Amino acid sequence: MRRREFLGALGCAAATWPAVAKAQQRNTVRRVGVLTGAAGPDSIARVEVFLQALAQLGWTKGENIQFEIRQGSGSNDAIRKHAAELAELAPDVIMTIGGTATGFLLQATRTVPIVFTIVPDPVGSGFIDSLSRPGGNATGFLQFEYSFGGKWVELLREIGPEVVRAAVLRDARLPAGVGQFAVIQSVAPSLGIEVTPVNVRDAAEIERDVSAFARATKGGLIVASSTSALINRDMIIALAARHKLPAVYAQREFVTAGGLLSYSADFSAQFRSAASYVDRILKGEKPGDLAVQGPTNYQLVINLKTAKAFGLNIPPALLVRADEVIE
Repeated sequence: MRRREFLGALGCAAATWPAVAKAQQRNTVRRVGVLTGAAGPDSIARVEVFLQALAQLGWTKGENIQFEIRQGSGSNDAIRKHAAELAELAPDVIMTIGGTATGFLLQATRTVPIVFTIVPDPVGSGFIDSLSRPGGNATGFLQFEYSFGGKWVELLREIGPEVVRAAVLRDARLPAGVGQFAVIQSVAPSLGIEVTPVNVRDAAEIERDVSAFARATKGGLIVASSTSALINRDMIIALAARHKLPAVYAQREFVTAGGLLSYSADFSAQFRSAASYVDRILKGEKPGDLAVQGPTNYQLVINLKTAKAFGLNIPPALLVRADEVIE
């Protein structure tokens, strides 16, 4: 082949390279894992928000992306098992919901990129190095700042002006459980409330300690955020109803299941942002370079039916502030 013909053929081939590369990129199916700590309507709805946000970013299921979704069902054993399965599959990135799911997944892999959501203390839990520069294979979104715990005490005072004692249900095994209680304990005296810690390791312990606490009058409950509390959600709500204890919860799921009141972040925006982080990682960015973000919007949810059953009159000013009232 003469030199001119060779260069011409080479030029034609080179011209086709971008088209081939684009076609290969379109035909490449990326894999995304999803691991939840608890099951239920709220968890399913959050995953759906995440999937829809990815679709809006151009990731179409069956065309350029496929999903491996595992629901923890509120069981630590199940969450640990699913985390190991996802780590073994080694997808391109995994989105996790909750500190427990994130912790088990990071025990299973330190190489697969992770975007976590609704995690209260990723630095204290050892998930990341810092909020601004996470390092390692994980980044994501905070559930709240610890100072947020003071707001739960204030709300308990508003719905129960006669309350002088509060049992605080928290998981003392976790840094987040310790941190939440520390803030509540520091704020409560200024509002005339004495706090008593209650562990949420198992159902029998919760029932025993809450029932013992309820023997004295003028009590209330603050249920801090933890997977263990979610696992025992129905029993905690039933105990509060049985003993007529005004209760403030750190998670909306409690109120939709019959609890009195919750104040927490609005997580819909967080799951849309999580999709954006997953998109960026799929396009080549490293999770360790993406700063961990905190929530910007919060929701006050009140179950008016439960308030009436307790014989409580929710202050009109509080009802006006509520983002959602369940009747």
